[in-house]
Amino acid sequence: MGYPVVHFEICGKDPAKQHAFFGELFGWKIDANNPLNYGIVDRESNVNGEGAGIGGGICDVPPGYDGHTTFYVEVPSVADSLDQAEKLGATRVMGPETPMADLTIGLFHSPSGQLVGVVQAPGA
Repeated sequence: MGYPVVHFEICGKDPAKQHAFFGELFGWKIDANNPLNYGIVDRESNVNGEGAGIGGGICDVPPGYDGHTTFYVEVPSVADSLDQAEKLGATRVMGPETPMADLTIGLFHSPSGQLVGVVQAPGA
């Protein structure tokens, strides 16, 4: 069985403007009231009638960085997945990092340049 895509991320300049745009366009409820000021897209506002949809986030970027759009795949071990990705020709961008309790993430560029995230399964 494969690993599931569990989160998307849209990062760019002026997160308040992004929250307003994507919230209005797609009907998403976005809450950035957290220590990271990370705009969490409420999963319940991002599903269709059959319940299909995933949660995500909208975030700010540091000066000099234009931003990115990516998705995160839930894996048993971020460290092992990043190591395996590198063995398969990927370039590690970040991680493993633990920005907050119970959250370990990493990012890599695939051999053809896509930015892909991995997130450790809770309790792994």
